[in-house]
Amino acid sequence: MNTHTLARRPGARRQHGLALLEAMIAVVILAIGLIGTVGLQARAYSALNDAGLRAEATMAADKLIGTITADAANVANYALADGATPNATMAPWVTETQAHIPGAKIVVAVTPSNVLLRRAQVDISISWTHKSGKAPNKHLITAYIES
Repeated sequence: MNTHTLARRPGARRQHGLALLEAMIAVVILAIGLIGTVGLQARAYSALNDAGLRAEATMAADKLIGTITADAANVANYALADGATPNATMAPWVTETQAHIPGAKIVVAVTPSNVLLRRAQVDISISWTHKSGKAPNKHLITAYIES
């Protein structure tokens, strides 16, 4: 057989460049997978950040509840209206909380004790806005303080 005959086998012309096309398709599929992985990683980071801020809000509220419980006779001093300047009793806690949760808006509502139940209701609301500008996240804790 001569080399001229081998070069002209039937179907040899149709196979020309097919390996390159398969390689390009594989690269495109790999790129789509990598883009999806990067997107998942970004979402996971955002969820981790939100979980961290929720944990900080829970710990801050728990700390305030402990402080109020130790000073139950003065529970009314711990009220803080939306946008109000905290009094001397609340200022250190508010400063610390806002240092851990940047841009936190804090409201502490104190409902005086019921004569029969002898307990005050304390609602601690801590809200913050996501870095991405999504809807604000709000964390609400309710505690009953025996007087």
